[in-house]
Amino acid sequence: MTHFEFVKSSYSSVTTDSDCVEVAKNVAGTVAVRDSKRADGAVVEVTDLAWASFARTL
Repeated sequence: MTHFEFVKSSYSSVTTDSDCVEVAKNVAGTVAVRDSKRADGAVVEVTDLAWASFARTL
């Protein structure tokens, strides 16, 4: 199982108890995204190239 090291999105609230989007980029070629309020721990994994393309369109 891949171990992702998630960090809080800079677009999320600054309070520590808030729900937020978290992103992990510590695995080569992969970016993982999760919603901290989901109890099931669901993670979406995309290639780093797909993430870069998504981020450019924001």
